Amino acid sequence: MTYRLHPQVGLGEVKLKVSNLERSVRFYEEVLGFQTARRAERVAEMCAADGRVLLILEEIPDAIVVPPNRTTGLYHFAILLPTRRDLGLALRRMIDKGIEIGQADHAVSEALYISDPDYNGIEVYRDRPREEWTYEPDGSIHMVTEPIDWRGLLREAEGHEWRGLPEKTVIGHVHLHVGDLYQARKFYCEQFGFDMMVDVGRFMGALFVSAGGYHHHLGLNIWAGRGAPRPPANGTGLDYYTITFPDVQALQSTLDHLRANGIAVREQDDRSWRTEDPSGNGIRLRLAEA
Repeated sequence: MTYRLHPQVGLGEVKLKVSNLERSVRFYEEVLGFQTARRAERVAEMCAADGRVLLILEEIPDAIVVPPNRTTGLYHFAILLPTRRDLGLALRRMIDKGIEIGQADHAVSEALYISDPDYNGIEVYRDRPREEWTYEPDGSIHMVTEPIDWRGLLREAEGHEWRGLPEKTVIGHVHLHVGDLYQARKFYCEQFGFDMMVDVGRFMGALFVSAGGYHHHLGLNIWAGRGAPRPPANGTGLDYYTITFPDVQALQSTLDHLRANGIAVREQDDRSWRTEDPSGNGIRLRLAEA
């Protein structure tokens, strides 16, 4: 029987390694509207308006800023906003700040793309309602890359003040560079239990997987090249992303399944565990917050 993740699995905080903490905190506060929940000498925990930590930044001594699309690691992490108006407000804020913005309408979502000062990719998006999603004949979800409705988004924001990241903002998905798509598919689908949602490996070198029917919790690509090297230990970029579980039974089931498949999982504390995928991308597993 094929192992599948609990359908209520989601994503939690993303931890990034940065070269200059002060600069990064300023960027995430002023451009994206994060609030600083806690701050130490080299670490800052960043949250939305409801106080839930979504992002952890750690300044690395003698950091090497890793150029984009050269190694395994982060392609982008994606901030999911509650409403289309929120996305319109985020767009207006980015324009006001003079940020270079990429964009795409993916049919299931509308998305904006930017980078932080260390070239960490960031997507800011909103989902269309699930009842509006469509599916291909093979059962995979229909996703496209079409131009976004800029004017419509900005109209949504008219007459409303930007107040930073609103309550109910979450990490919606994480997109990773991997060195081998076959290995990534085996790890995330067969050994971890994610469902394949979109397989464009032959044509685009990418896979999209999820739990519970979501369009994707993880994107996996070889756009940094097949066999891409891992970043240096003191390189900027992803330290880990977090997978959250709805209850102890769901978490323990996944831990047991990983270990049965020879995947090393180490306990960090009494509520979280750490592993990595075959390309060295760090993964934290923990219970979801109440």
